[in-house]
Amino acid sequence: MITASHNPPIFNGFKLKSHFGAPAESSTCQAVEQFLDRSAVRADSSGRGSGGGSVIIEDVRQAHYAALKKLVDFRLIARSKLRFAHDALFGVGAGCFDQLLAGTSCRVTTLNGNHDPFFGGINPEPVETNYGRSSAYLKRHPHDICLVTDGDADRVGGMDGRGRYLSTHQLICLLLRHFVEHRQGTGRVVKALTTTSMVDKMCSAYGLELTETGVGFKYIAAEMIKGGVLLGAEESGGIGFAGHIPERDGIAAGLMLLEMLATERTSINTLCARLERQYGPHCYGRIDTRYPLEQRSALMEFLKDHPPARLLRSPLAAMRTYDGVKFIAADNSWLMLRGSGTEPILRIYAEAGSQAQVERLLALGVRLTRRKG
Repeated sequence: MITASHNPPIFNGFKLKSHFGAPAESSTCQAVEQFLDRSAVRADSSGRGSGGGSVIIEDVRQAHYAALKKLVDFRLIARSKLRFAHDALFGVGAGCFDQLLAGTSCRVTTLNGNHDPFFGGINPEPVETNYGRSSAYLKRHPHDICLVTDGDADRVGGMDGRGRYLSTHQLICLLLRHFVEHRQGTGRVVKALTTTSMVDKMCSAYGLELTETGVGFKYIAAEMIKGGVLLGAEESGGIGFAGHIPERDGIAAGLMLLEMLATERTSINTLCARLERQYGPHCYGRIDTRYPLEQRSALMEFLKDHPPARLLRSPLAAMRTYDGVKFIAADNSWLMLRGSGTEPILRIYAEAGSQAQVERLLALGVRLTRRKG
């Protein structure tokens, strides 16, 4: 798969997928990397490789759509009369929902759907800072919901019908509730450790086993392959479903959200409010900051050896160190620092009961980076 995903265009490169549709194992990737720079790159306008094989051009969208229609209650969606927008962030997801729902009662408005290899000057990631133009449009032209997909459409984000930001954490929790309460789903839930702790509370309430992994869907995929997984999700908006490939799929996640709205027949904001009343407020924030790569390991070791005694006013209750360093307080608020696996940046994550507390935790995270480096 050739993509820059949510990264700047200069990051365009290869993702390796295994025969079962999930990210290739690290050993496979490392074996392929051994072939780098062994021979000069040749240009061949005929479409045939130097080994005598051929490049096959095939449009697989219809096969994908057929699989998706079996994954969801497509008839319910088709007659729901939902009016929704799709912000494609100039990525390959543009037009998918129009084609999937052609001839149904749904009305689709595609935003930022034109082909642009520079993604309109943004990094095509489903985060609030990229939603400005679409948010303004929705304020003038209300819809039921706006789905957002990243550059290669494997992740999902969203806004409500009037352009108000919906976090990926909210969408994950909404889908988990839908799967349990309306689909009568059972099984393990798998989440990356940067994902909201509301998932932990929900799994406890529903009696579901929860597995936590490092950051990167390849870790979630490995758990899905073992079987018995109801849902796999990560903070960045990647969601995987049982009965589908063990991989994140932004179009599938979008259809699942439409199925949820068609089932509930109430607004997305009402559904979010229900979750907050039941499990409490969970506010979240993330900072991506430049930090010297050569100093990253030393910083992580320093944080492991010198954890803060408390986060804000709550004593430190636990610490996770298998992918960066995550500090968890007794009141369930948390702060995490880790290096990005795809970019030369350090990410600082925080979750707490209010946005003001999140900002204070993020500021603490920034201060911690200055203590070593």
